[in-house]
Amino acid sequence: MTALPVNAMTVDVEDYFQVQAFAHVIPRSAWNGFASRVEANTDRILAQFDAAGVHATFFTLGCIAQRHPALVRRIVAAGHELASHGWDHTRADSQDPEAFRTDVTRTRALLEDLGGVPVAGYRAATFSIGARNLWAFRVLQEAGYRYSSSVNPIAHDLYGMPDAPRTPFRPDGGTLWEIPMTTVRAFGRNWPCSGGGYFRLLPDGLYRAGLNHVNRREQRPGIFYFHPWEVDPGQPRIAGCGWKSRIRHYTNLARMAPSLDRLLRDFRWDRMDRAFAAVIDAPPAAAAA
Repeated sequence: MTALPVNAMTVDVEDYFQVQAFAHVIPRSAWNGFASRVEANTDRILAQFDAAGVHATFFTLGCIAQRHPALVRRIVAAGHELASHGWDHTRADSQDPEAFRTDVTRTRALLEDLGGVPVAGYRAATFSIGARNLWAFRVLQEAGYRYSSSVNPIAHDLYGMPDAPRTPFRPDGGTLWEIPMTTVRAFGRNWPCSGGGYFRLLPDGLYRAGLNHVNRREQRPGIFYFHPWEVDPGQPRIAGCGWKSRIRHYTNLARMAPSLDRLLRDFRWDRMDRAFAAVIDAPPAAAAA
């Protein structure tokens, strides 16, 4: 019997007050006024992964790494992949090419210095690479990244590129791979199957059915992502954020950790660079073939 694919487990390392859902009520200038909870929450996740025998990829903000350098070293020491989430969660599609280049170059250099390992991967804040800023792939390649996981091929009010490929591709024939977030194709459209807020908002079984379809029917690995604040039901509540942001951010936080335990047990997981090694390590000739 053919073994099922190994999926990529990923964590976007950012604090609860840095998320896009609160950007309209918490400016970056106010961030220092909030008590950081990201280190303790990430340590909980590291312990959870260790108990399950799972390694993952941690897409880490540069500003988090700068504030918590020992956390970066613990991630690497535990055998996880260290990857870039940009400097301070600024959307890629709100930057011009030079500002974006500075952002991703600065972040990669700091992570490599702190972690002592090469940083190959990048994920844009809020999946903010799309049709309007495809130039970002060339900048990432020139900055030394080998892969990106920044495109979510769905329709969404904050992000999405529904016409993008559902499987890994090399934008513009370059050497950088874009490994898009996992979707299931049904009823003429792509449906999200990558975790995140959908994993908390919808029944567990729906995500599991989708990932089973990708693994068994399509015979390819999927991606799961979440954030450290999602395992923290005791985090402060942000006033005035609006009903949509409250639903997206706070729904079912208490069930996230046990749901994650079941997911870690019932599917095969590893780091992005290993789950997609056949893609990332493929020479250009093999990719074209």
